[in-house]
Order: sequence, then structure tokens, then C-alpha cells
Amino acid sequence: MTSTINARQELNRTFKTHIALLGANFIYGLNYVIAKGIMPDHLSPKSIIFIRVIITVVIFWILHLFIPSEKVEKRDLFKFALCAFFGVAVNQLLFFEGLNLSTPINASIIITVIPVLVLLFSHFILHDKITPIKVAGIIMGAAGALMVILSAGAGDFRSATMLGNLLIFINAASWSFYLVLIKPLMERYDNFTVMKWVFLFGFIIIFPFTFNSFASSSFSTIPVNIWLSISFVVFGATIIAYFLNNYSLKSVSPSVNGIYIYLQPLIASVVSILFGKDQISVIKILAAILIMTGVYLVTRHSRKTASIFPEQ
Repeated sequence: MTSTINARQELNRTFKTHIALLGANFIYGLNYVIAKGIMPDHLSPKSIIFIRVIITVVIFWILHLFIPSEKVEKRDLFKFALCAFFGVAVNQLLFFEGLNLSTPINASIIITVIPVLVLLFSHFILHDKITPIKVAGIIMGAAGALMVILSAGAGDFRSATMLGNLLIFINAASWSFYLVLIKPLMERYDNFTVMKWVFLFGFIIIFPFTFNSFASSSFSTIPVNIWLSISFVVFGATIIAYFLNNYSLKSVSPSVNGIYIYLQPLIASVVSILFGKDQISVIKILAAILIMTGVYLVTRHSRKTASIFPEQ
């Protein structure tokens, strides 16, 4: 009886974890186009980052007033700050600056390196094994994602977008490192605790780089539809997506989390089809099969990783 209950609980937790990953990557998939529509005509990249980070900090510190406080070890504050540097400061600053100088298609192509980088970081830092099955899964997922992306249009990798493309690549590397760094903290602390500390340190880091741009912005001229886009970036792509992404790392390895990134172009394509802006094709069906197979292979052959931060 006990084993049956435990099996059901594990199945329920697994289901919630993968729903969280689907939700986070659905939001991230839409964020490329929505965020690009804000910049640079209405707000600068740095202004958007200031707004999304400060609102997230305020919301999670207010929420924690109504949630039982969790004690954080002093030695872990540096680890939160390190995660904030890579997962909030570098990640967001370079993504928005890069997207402003590049294109959504370029960004979608470049971020396909994330699962590869996550696998490498996990191997060298968390001692997670690189297996032929995982490599095959990542190759299949990347092939499917690129098929969907390139069917929407060719990437633009001329000199005019070179700097933006480079910034997006560094952003991808930073996010990959963040996924590996945050995993042990998610196993030790509640998600609310992790979010409030990571974004507090993130705000401290980004403040000197973004405040002047925010203060000089002309908010009175921003139309309603752009305010809706800003709201999506803040509440969807920051608060909800980060929360769901971190939640998944309580149960799965960074490699599993990373492979779900390949679903982003597929999800965007499905949404376009549902709204009549795109059509089903043989290429999209084949791409979906490759992506889902790749996600399945990595998910089924990932093991629990060790901690980058040894217990003291």
C-alpha cells in the first residue's frame, strides 16, 4: 500500500514538473517576438530590465511576508549572488541588448546551443555523465528546432547583427551556467526563498547599469498595446517563467531542463497554426517528432546530479 502511494506521489510530482517546464518554455517562446516589439522605439533594453527585475524583487519580498520565513545559511548568500550574476544580470542584460541588435530568428537559432552547454557544464561541475543517448537526444532536438526556426525564415548572420549575435550567445552560456548553479540551491530551499534572494542580488548588480536609462525613459508616450507587452515580459517571462523553471529543478537535472528549450520554436509554431497565421507541413510534423524524441531520450536517461557546492 505504501509503495503504491509513493508511486502515485512520484508520478504526480513528475507530471507537475513537466507541466512547469512546458509552461516556462511556452512563455519564453513568445517572449522573443513580444520583447522585440518594445525595443528600441518605446523603451531601451536596460529600461525593460530595470522594470522587470525591480517588480519581481518587490513582489517576492511582499509575498514572503505572508509565507513562513525560511532561514538561509550565511554561506549560501554568496551562492545566491553568483546565481543572480549569471541568471539575472548577465543573462538579461545581454539577451535584451543582443535581441535589440539582432533578430528573433537569430536568437532562436543561437539558443539551441543551451542544451549542449548545460550538458558540458553539468559534466565538468556536477559530474553528470555524458552518455550517447543524451548526445543523440540533444542532436535530434536541435535538428527539429532548427527545422522549425528556419522554415519561418533564414537567419541573418551578416556583420550588421554580429555584435547582437555574440551577446545572445554569451547570454545562452550564462543561462546554461545558471541552470547548473541553481540546481543544488533548489534542492535545499523553497522556490520563494530562492527567487527573492536571487532577484534581490540581481537588482543590486544591474542597478548601476540600468537606472539612468530607466529614469530618462518617456513613459507617457507608450501606447496601451506596448504596456501589455511590457506586462507580459515582467509577469510572464520573468516572474512566472523563472518560478516554473526553478520549480522544475527540484525534480529534474539541468540537462532535462535545458532540452526543453527545443520546444520553444515548436510551441510558437503551434500557436501560429491555431491562430491561422501558419500551416501544418511535413517539415513541421517531422520537426515535432525529432524534438519530442530528443526530449524523451534526455529525460529518460538523466540521473540525479551531485552538488557544485559541497556541504560544509
